[in-house]
Amino acid sequence: MQRVRHELRRRDVEVARVERLGPSFVAVTFSGEAFADFVSLSFDDHVKFMFPDGGGELIRRDFTPRHFDAARRELTIEFALHGEGRSSDWARNAAPGQRVTIGGPRGSMIIPLDYDWHLLVGDACALPAIHRRLEELPAGTRAMVIAQVADPQDRRALASAAQLEVHWVDRAEELIRAVGDLSLPPGEGFVWCAGEAAEMARLRQILLVDKGHPREAARIAAYWKKGASEYHENLE
Repeated sequence: MQRVRHELRRRDVEVARVERLGPSFVAVTFSGEAFADFVSLSFDDHVKFMFPDGGGELIRRDFTPRHFDAARRELTIEFALHGEGRSSDWARNAAPGQRVTIGGPRGSMIIPLDYDWHLLVGDACALPAIHRRLEELPAGTRAMVIAQVADPQDRRALASAAQLEVHWVDRAEELIRAVGDLSLPPGEGFVWCAGEAAEMARLRQILLVDKGHPREAARIAAYWKKGASEYHENLE
């Protein structure tokens, strides 16, 4: 893996389009000349999404840059509409013309494409990164996805030039069990997992300790934590 640092910038942009992707997901595309020098080199990047709430407080949340169109100066972010979170509430009511601020990414962790196989595991919050990675993988590689999404209508088609195997589960315990039951393929592979902090800690134990997968070929991140409003931690 190679870490690349970027100059940290805040960009004032506006909503260009809003697309409902399913019962629990919405894609919001932001545009503006401030994106002229925007760079996102890895599917694992995150930007800081900032918007004022009704009381004037500036809310900050981390999100994956799902797609960037350099020619059109447009960045798309996908929001999971779960619970009563303030970013979810904002996304439910997003409309063209609204102004927000987007910061970063601060850096990129570039993960090589030429592994023999790639295992991508996560809950709903990890889906944008999983989608993006699958689009980047070349033919001749193997990709395995284990994703936790409760509503079948939110299980969008995943496409990749790689040989693709997808396993959907409803609940966190099923996700943990599916990873535990998995036999890792031969050859050199990369493991990427993202989701709730306690669940990712369990996957780290299963994959890196119980199964003995090399730590240098893994990236496991806690994208959120039960009871915490703003949380992001790399566990490996």
